[in-house]
Amino acid sequence: QVQLVESGGGLVQAGGSLRLSCAASGSTFSSYAMGWFRQPPGKEREFVGAISSRGASTYHADSVKGRLTISRDNAKNTVYLQMNSLKPEDTAVYYCAAGRTFGTTRAAVYDYWGQGTQVTVSS
Repeated sequence: QVQLVESGGGLVQAGGSLRLSCAASGSTFSSYAMGWFRQPPGKEREFVGAISSRGASTYHADSVKGRLTISRDNAKNTVYLQMNSLKPEDTAVYYCAAGRTFGTTRAAVYDYWGQGTQVTVSS
């Protein structure tokens, strides 16, 4: 069982930066691949990025590549999403998720989810 708690969301102007954190409970965090997803207002949840269990590999959606970057610190049981050059279309609730399979964009593959954190980008 893994419990995930996101933090770091808020209101930011276009072009600004935020760093989201996702703290995980449990001693098996380093055995899970981690992902970030987001759900814009009125839209379906979409994949943002994923990182392998040891952090050696990452994968990002084309829409965020070069601006949003996933990383992790297994010693701190935490995964991060560094968000730079933010745009109004990045406005969404951001969720972190843990799963056994790396590299997939499918939300259904992930076993555990956080409650989400709101990011709002003003123009």
